[in-house]
Amino acid sequence: MAHTEYKLQSLVTGKIFEDTGWLLDAPGEEKPGLIRAIYKKKQLDVKDDRYGLYKFADWLPVKDYLEGSSAPLTYKSNGLAKTLGLSNLYITFSGYFPEKGIEMRTCSFKETESYSVCSRLDTGHNQILVVASAGNTARAFARVCSDNNIPLLLSVPEDNLDSLWFDEPIRENVKLIVSRSGGDYFDAIHLSNLAAQLDGFIPEGGAKNVARRDGMGTTVLSAATFIGRTPDYYFQAIGSSTGAIAAWEANLRLMEDGRFGDHKMKLMLSQNAPFAPIRDAWNARSRALLPFDDNEARGQVEQIDAKVLSNRRPPYSIVGGLFDALSDTGGEVFAINNEQARKANKLFEELEGIDLHPAAAVATASLIEAVKEGQVEKDAVIMLNITGGGEERFQSEKKLYFLKPTLFFDLHPKDEEVSKKLAGLF
Repeated sequence: MAHTEYKLQSLVTGKIFEDTGWLLDAPGEEKPGLIRAIYKKKQLDVKDDRYGLYKFADWLPVKDYLEGSSAPLTYKSNGLAKTLGLSNLYITFSGYFPEKGIEMRTCSFKETESYSVCSRLDTGHNQILVVASAGNTARAFARVCSDNNIPLLLSVPEDNLDSLWFDEPIRENVKLIVSRSGGDYFDAIHLSNLAAQLDGFIPEGGAKNVARRDGMGTTVLSAATFIGRTPDYYFQAIGSSTGAIAAWEANLRLMEDGRFGDHKMKLMLSQNAPFAPIRDAWNARSRALLPFDDNEARGQVEQIDAKVLSNRRPPYSIVGGLFDALSDTGGEVFAINNEQARKANKLFEELEGIDLHPAAAVATASLIEAVKEGQVEKDAVIMLNITGGGEERFQSEKKLYFLKPTLFFDLHPKDEEVSKKLAGLF
């Protein structure tokens, strides 16, 4: 049993309070805002690699260490760095790359959040965790919950079911519901919200869950502890943007630690065009997302390669959310089209030796674009967060099993229909 000491803080009022359980909001506060974990240990003591993700447990809100986790791996780039003319390009890799010593079985950095979130649950809890996902997050939670016997209800768009592949079958404690074809991530979220209101179910919470954000923040902890300092620039593709918020928060903790520099890394984020609501809002320096038609947005999502980057309601405006992170770091948001991302994927595989998930290809393309436009110095310390890689190789080497849906729902289900169908599912 392991228990990290921490308290929670409201980013609206600054009030600090105890984590009395599965808190996702500050008690008694009306204005929407994220809460943040404040850890007792201000200097990070990194454990050895046997601990997997939990090598960073000092800054994870966990009550236990689960089996099978991996921490993100950082290495200094040679091939891509040389081609781009960069002298300090560091790649933080989550995925399957045995030669580098990393074998995440879901090939995605979503494992960092799923192991952290599931470790925040009370041992022996009997409620059913509810998770909505465009694909990668569902795969990670299914794997972790199946392996550790944690009851889980997944909600995924039908069009994204091909993301739910595994190297061994998923156990019966994991159930999958889907929103019919033509829907997207937001439809899956709506379905999961209805499920989470039922007795015996608890919402995972998305960006509001401190364990999700701090799990994802281990990418920056990996980079900073490997390099010996916080990077100057941070490149990542975003859908919900939770990983980028997490990177900013990890940066703030590293500043407080005092051994990694007192600077803020510039967030260099990217979306897959034509779906780029965050880029559009940020370019207008608008705290609110700009108005858009939901059907038009669904049509844009159908066009993009990186389906996981398709959140229509990201935590952008909320206090402590992405608008604040971009404002605090002077960040930029790129819109990268499919062709740019495919070229970047090909280049990365050729130069670094492993295939990329489409979202990671979008991030790589944004780095190429930033170098071309002179937006980064050639000697700057740059972190490229490869949020998923080695998927094609993993699938070619393993026998795959797919998780089949238990229930299908129309895009606009009635509340009573959802509750009736979910009754007795577990």
